[in-house]
Amino acid sequence: MNLLDGIKILSFNHYLAGPLAAQTLADLGADVIAVEPIEGAFQRNWAVANHFVAGDSVNHLATGRNKRSLAVDLKHPDGVAAVKKLVATADVVMENFRPGTMAKLGLGYDTLKALNPSLIYAVATGFGSDGPYKDRPGQDLLLQALSGLAMRTGRADGQPTAVGAVIVDQHAASLYAMSILAALFARTKTGKGQLVEVNLYQAAIDLQVEPLTAWLNGAPSPSSRAPSGIAAWFSPGPYGIHATADGHMAISMASPKALAAALDSDDLKQFGEADSFSRREDITRFVAERLRQKPTAEWLPVLEAARIWHAPVQDYSDLQADPQLKHLGVFRDTEGARGAPITMVMHPARYDGQSPDIRLVPQPLGAQTREVLAEAGYGSTDIEAMIAGRAVGVSR
Repeated sequence: MNLLDGIKILSFNHYLAGPLAAQTLADLGADVIAVEPIEGAFQRNWAVANHFVAGDSVNHLATGRNKRSLAVDLKHPDGVAAVKKLVATADVVMENFRPGTMAKLGLGYDTLKALNPSLIYAVATGFGSDGPYKDRPGQDLLLQALSGLAMRTGRADGQPTAVGAVIVDQHAASLYAMSILAALFARTKTGKGQLVEVNLYQAAIDLQVEPLTAWLNGAPSPSSRAPSGIAAWFSPGPYGIHATADGHMAISMASPKALAAALDSDDLKQFGEADSFSRREDITRFVAERLRQKPTAEWLPVLEAARIWHAPVQDYSDLQADPQLKHLGVFRDTEGARGAPITMVMHPARYDGQSPDIRLVPQPLGAQTREVLAEAGYGSTDIEAMIAGRAVGVSR
């Protein structure tokens, strides 16, 4: 995939949102150089479920694709000098340190802009680069709590519930990549670089733009979370997840009349279209009672024939056999950098019918340090001296 061929990006990112955004741009063909500390960025050294594959954290496997790795000590003057040399020919610098960190290292926006006026300097923070929360830790669960997302997730008779994936970080990654692409497009017309900023707090708010706009404009919300198994406070009945005899089923938008026919329920025949909200708990209760009477496999053809919007509730163990995901090539088995078999979740878009491929599996720390420095004009003697002085690091 060469949509961003010729674009060089220096990624000073750690955790999830920044590395994932950089991977998105790398998938599209940008030359992304992941600039990491000599001891490795956070996502190399900490793993979801504490799971490592042949020494690689699953976090690195999830976010390190199609990037070259440069290990550098940003507190070493020779390391900073090397970075500045790279910036002179870069198109984008990405960083998601706490506000002010890069400036303290001598690599802030004003400094790098002076070196390269066409540079796009893209920053992702927890709460923004200024304001009363700027120094707070920006972590997904905390943002779900602060933004109202947890309060609006779960059942009315239960407690606020976190979503079962790191969705604030992942949405922020999409916004981060999108904003960089917008700035690159603007530069084609103006020739000028600019500062781009995204933050996790606004990403968490943006995830809720539909229900939050409804609430801000007077939509009734007697409780923060929906009762009786209904999915959300703003949903009609029976929109939600319901148990079957052997599993669970999602029922989306469907009129009471259609549900009465599909489920062969006399109880549902009493409800009209206008009752979907006003009597949503009653409708949901009758639907739930009926679904529990048969296993999921028996309900699927019935609901399909009646054109009721529905889906079985799948777990991760079901996904690799899902025929649509197989058709789309969502999962890719390959060999990791250390020879171990790995499975990757691929880029989620197609371009002229093609999905971006794997040019580089997630690389060992410092695997391309020598290569990147040589491209910047350093001779082999100088590079070896920098390695010996621990200004930069190479893979072992």
